[in-house]
Amino acid sequence: MSDVTVERVLTEGDVEVHGRIAGSSNATLLVTCRLGGEELLAVYKPSQGERPLWDFPGGLFRREVAAYILSERLGIDPLYIWTGYAPAHRDPLVLKRTSFAQGPPAFRYRGFFHDDEDLLPRPFDANGYPLQTGDVPLDWYKRFFETALRLRMNMVAPYTRVHRRFEVQKLASDWGLYYTSHHYDILVSNPFGLVRYNLAAERGVRPEWNWFTNREGMLRFWRGGVTENRDLDVIWPVGMRGTEDRPFTFPPGTTDDDKAKTFREVINEQVKMVGELIPKDKPPLFHFTMYSEMLPQYQRNPAAFDLPADVIVVWPDDNDGHMRALPSGLGKWKHGVYYHLAYLGGRLTKQLTHTVAPSTVASEFDKIVKSGATAYMLVNMSEVRDYVMGGRMLADITWDAPAIYAAPDPAGRYTAWWSREYFGGATGAADAYNRYFAVLDTPDKLWVAPDAIEELLDRLYQKVAGETPPAVDAGTMALMQSRNRQLEESLAAEARAENGMSLSEQRFFSVDVALGLQVAQRQTQAALKLEEALRASDAPRMWQLVREARASLEQLETELARAEYPPFDRWYHESWIRTTLSQSNPHRPYIQLRAFISSEGRGAPIRLRRP
Repeated sequence: MSDVTVERVLTEGDVEVHGRIAGSSNATLLVTCRLGGEELLAVYKPSQGERPLWDFPGGLFRREVAAYILSERLGIDPLYIWTGYAPAHRDPLVLKRTSFAQGPPAFRYRGFFHDDEDLLPRPFDANGYPLQTGDVPLDWYKRFFETALRLRMNMVAPYTRVHRRFEVQKLASDWGLYYTSHHYDILVSNPFGLVRYNLAAERGVRPEWNWFTNREGMLRFWRGGVTENRDLDVIWPVGMRGTEDRPFTFPPGTTDDDKAKTFREVINEQVKMVGELIPKDKPPLFHFTMYSEMLPQYQRNPAAFDLPADVIVVWPDDNDGHMRALPSGLGKWKHGVYYHLAYLGGRLTKQLTHTVAPSTVASEFDKIVKSGATAYMLVNMSEVRDYVMGGRMLADITWDAPAIYAAPDPAGRYTAWWSREYFGGATGAADAYNRYFAVLDTPDKLWVAPDAIEELLDRLYQKVAGETPPAVDAGTMALMQSRNRQLEESLAAEARAENGMSLSEQRFFSVDVALGLQVAQRQTQAALKLEEALRASDAPRMWQLVREARASLEQLETELARAEYPPFDRWYHESWIRTTLSQSNPHRPYIQLRAFISSEGRGAPIRLRRP
């Protein structure tokens, strides 16, 4: 539908009112507009429903459209919270007469999932880490939600493990965002808090997460989630998993058919419960996200699940931006996707910098759009800052996929547009991004050097003790040499691009491009120095090379600290995810090397025990 057609349908068409949108201070109605065989959903704010403000003339319904158009025309960056770009001051301010109309988005529900909160919760625990079960300040949720709205998202999943406050989900709903949650937070009841937050006791149930021995207790627990949030705009997660994001434990010997029957029974009970408890003028919305073990269970026999028609079937990726599966046919259901730009788990962990390339996003969402799984899209953005490039690309695709895929090479065009939009006066920004994703397109590439440093230090301890350490794998060191050259070339391209940028552009570019490359290159350089130290023929030469390796890692410590400018204080500090010796901690090689130097190579290496 063209913009002209949309404007005619909105201004001249018949209007069917579906109901009032809850949480608005003025009358705000969801309507369908129809004209000449065309129809579209719209938001209608009649002047008769206004509660006028003393400082604003009649016609408050005009503010929303005016605010959107004004921010677009003024050049306010929708990511300004994360980029640090301030809009230019204009005096006088001149805005030409304009008319704006927009057709329905490509994806019906579009939102950010703020998962694995390890940087922002407060207070701090005994280790000095942000408390895993603490509170994220409301100001950060306001930043999350404002970003979603500025990127034309309409949904948010605010938390996973931190302490929940009703004011947060109410804020989302009041701001016009659907509140939803992840695949094991059934009916937003917070199973993670069953015991931790004393929710079982508060809801009068025994803390036994077992459908077969505590059915009424689980139903009552879920009912607590519905009752708490019944007046908000919620997309209700349905299904059944454990309380720790693990599979639900069935009794031994349960067949696949019996499992499917149980899921069908559970989901039907959940759908029925929501329908009974929420206001009658609020049509219920549901999603069933087939994460992990749920996908093969569903694929084995979709008919056995027999999901209600108003449940959106949500298909997951592999936690690294590649879809595990998509519907081959839609059937009677609507379908959507759950996607990851950030993730916590094993060697796919992405908690430091972005590694899902635009080419991956473009390719996968082309498949998603063609499959028809466009009713729902939730993307894991963790705490947002390190994933804004991919987040904006997804916002654009889910808003207007036909425009994105109308021409070849959507990833290349997006990277070029992003580079002009955010670093317009600089040459070479797009080249720097392309080089970045050529060397950091999977998260495990960030761990090659730290793992090598750990093994090399182990051998150096042996060497100091007078032992003969095993030889270092020649193939590994050849790979490190090759990667070091690529990383040096990429950093040189980044430095060239920075030369033509303003100070604010340089600061953002240094985090979005340089920092990930610096982590990989400084640690690779240190590993190469340590391997050379291992081959040194005498102790003075060995210690000289060890100190040179330390210099590379000290440089990285400075670069990480430089990236922690306000409001991102402590952003790369240790946390419950980045514990001292975990693979996710970019400081780990420096800590281990300092221990080696301070002990003069005597004793045993410090390392994380791994299974």
